[in-house]
Amino acid sequence: MNKEISGQITVSEEQIKKIGDVKDIDNFKKVIEDNISGDITSFVEALLIGAILLEVSDIHVEPEEEDITIRIRMDGVLHEIIKIEQEVYKRLLSRIKILSSIKLNVVDTSQDGRFTINIGKKEIETRISVLPSEYGETIVARVLDPKNLIEIEELGIRKDIKQVFEKEIKQPNGMIIVTGPTGSGKTTTLYAILKKLKNSEIKIVTIEDPIEYHLPGISQSQVNEKKGYTFASGLQAIVRQDPDVILIGEIRNLETAQIALQAALTGHLVLTTLHTNDAAGTVVRLQALGEKLTNIAPALNLAIAQRLARKVCEKCKEMKAPTSEESKKIEKEFESLPKTVKLPPITKIPTAKGCPACNNSGYSGRIGIYEFFQVDDEMENFIIASPSIADLNKKAKERGMASVRQDGFIKVIEGVTTIKEIERVTGE
Repeated sequence: MNKEISGQITVSEEQIKKIGDVKDIDNFKKVIEDNISGDITSFVEALLIGAILLEVSDIHVEPEEEDITIRIRMDGVLHEIIKIEQEVYKRLLSRIKILSSIKLNVVDTSQDGRFTINIGKKEIETRISVLPSEYGETIVARVLDPKNLIEIEELGIRKDIKQVFEKEIKQPNGMIIVTGPTGSGKTTTLYAILKKLKNSEIKIVTIEDPIEYHLPGISQSQVNEKKGYTFASGLQAIVRQDPDVILIGEIRNLETAQIALQAALTGHLVLTTLHTNDAAGTVVRLQALGEKLTNIAPALNLAIAQRLARKVCEKCKEMKAPTSEESKKIEKEFESLPKTVKLPPITKIPTAKGCPACNNSGYSGRIGIYEFFQVDDEMENFIIASPSIADLNKKAKERGMASVRQDGFIKVIEGVTTIKEIERVTGE
């Protein structure tokens, strides 16, 4: 690994072989333990290469009173890997800061940075967040492997709403908003849409904070607030570039919302994200930012709320008839399911067992669970009348919207995941 260049490190085939074939968490723990007594460059190398081989989404370094815990997130769940001493932590923190171009002498405020890992012809971006905490600075490294950029067909969108989805992303104008908490797969969904839309006949421009994945054939722009290049100012400039499709990383304030909605109303397809709990909440959230319903309603084509649920491991799952308690839960969820949603026969549902292939968790990989809030002429008029979120949800369900939780339970009876996992993600 090249330690000379800040912001970029290179991994050779020899270095990967030296780390070994990291197939499971126990193997990863051993690799880390074997490298902890060496120089800090080797330790960071083992940590990063092992995480990439194990398809880890992020690495957490958490100072505590006695020692420092390193955890990794796989399929949305954290696993403890090792506890390290203060001296190792200090060297690890310095190394990460240097790689990420983060100030070494600043310890009382949060800092963000990034670096690129080059493996052969592949570039893996690593986003770093350093946050002051009670016992030191907490580090989170988010590993953005391009292999996670998937096609629309792999997202997990139900067949009965996929037609609506594909129709809306091909509209020449309007806004599509994806909502959900951090780590719910919003960026993955937006990039899947861009991959589907990308062709030589249209111009696609993005403004992101930061750029997470690089897509050839698309003009990508990164926010730089220190230099005055914000979502709002960048978006104003982008509109002058005559784009067909605009991706805005996130709508955070009224100015950005106003420019985005205006772009959606004047011949552009706008894709963006917003922090709300459900799809219908997008309308109220935009209104809370200060925008008028008379601008929101005609601009909004589709709002999508999503979460990520772990898929049951195909190598060890067992399909069993649901217990009486499980049957009651399924029946309760489907009581209010729109009649337009067709269910497969409910005969058996999966049980997560656990095997070496899934690190004995019973799960392997993740899939999206969704709710789609579509705005047609009738819904547009309903929104302009200033309904509450509850009324919007009720109206959307009357018009065929299944909730995120109901979509999760549909995936249970399809044999994709378990009731326990859907309850973990959406609450019991």
